Amino acid sequence: MPSPSTYDYAIVRVVPRVEREEFVNVGVIVSCPDANLLTAAIELDEVRVRVIDPSVDLEAVRAHLDAVVRICRGGAEAAPIGLLPPRARFHWLTARRSAIIQMSPVHTGRTSTPEGVLEHLLTRMVRV
Repeated sequence: MPSPSTYDYAIVRVVPRVEREEFVNVGVIVSCPDANLLTAAIELDEVRVRVIDPSVDLEAVRAHLDAVVRICRGGAEAAPIGLLPPRARFHWLTARRSAIIQMSPVHTGRTSTPEGVLEHLLTRMVRV
């Protein structure tokens, strides 16, 4: 069994009405430098978001969430942020902001299977 690696993660939240601070968990970002891993997955539950704000612009929400995944993948399609090293992209994505897409505080864990952390966190923190 491989030795455990430390990873950091943040939950991606949709906050349709920022002034009310109500949110729906819609995804996860995982950074594991030991495994050279920066990844994100999004599972937008439109019904739950619309309960908070029936007039929310879901097309705009989807576009912003897609950008999170692109930035994690990196490269020119996510430029200029996508050209930064993975750890810098993780810190940029998880920086505090007052916007419709927000991240939870960063949490840390240890695992022997970094590639399985994303699915585990989606099941535990996002899926109902």
